[in-house]
Amino acid sequence: MGYNWDFASVWTNKALLITGLQNTLTLGFTCLFLGLFFGMFVGMARYSRDPILRWPATVFVEIFRNTPVLVQIMWFFFAFPIISPFEIDAFTAAALGLTLNTTAFASEIYRAGIQSIHKGQWEASKALGMSYSQQMMRIIMPQAIRRMIPAFMNRSIELMKMTSLASVIAYGELMYQAKIVSTSVFNPIEMYTSVALIFFVLIFSFSLIVQFFEQRLQSKR
Repeated sequence: MGYNWDFASVWTNKALLITGLQNTLTLGFTCLFLGLFFGMFVGMARYSRDPILRWPATVFVEIFRNTPVLVQIMWFFFAFPIISPFEIDAFTAAALGLTLNTTAFASEIYRAGIQSIHKGQWEASKALGMSYSQQMMRIIMPQAIRRMIPAFMNRSIELMKMTSLASVIAYGELMYQAKIVSTSVFNPIEMYTSVALIFFVLIFSFSLIVQFFEQRLQSKR
């Protein structure tokens, strides 16, 4: 069975793909920034000896780490508006699902990084009269973050790929735009192949940048 390849149609619809790529980057970097930011506090709460901090953080992490991201996105889009007075658009629903999921996984990375620091560092900083928060921010975290970079890189790559799940709620990211084009011009092979290549170039380039900064940090030790 012959197939007439038509990559010209991909170029013809490049404006839609560029818009989708911009939306993908906006969603991905927004969720990455928020997930890493809030994940730090959840991770510190998970490491805390205070059960008032530790138990709520543990429940949060287990819920969002052990349920599918797709279910989380669809829950925020379809279910959350029913039980709340707020209207949720596609971007907000996708951002909530991806951010909270990233927060849960990032918190475990932070917690593991904190645990990797020798207890002598804690004892020395405590002897200097530092509070728990001062110990964490001035002594422990600066050392731990260097060890977390490879894990954060892997999580960032996973997050960027997971942005394609937002297409199920009609958020106009790259995958959704490709679906619109492929159904209108009937070129699924060309369109989804092009999307795969775009994601590869994007994520591979990001990986090289992160590896460069990781090597710079290691050379300064």
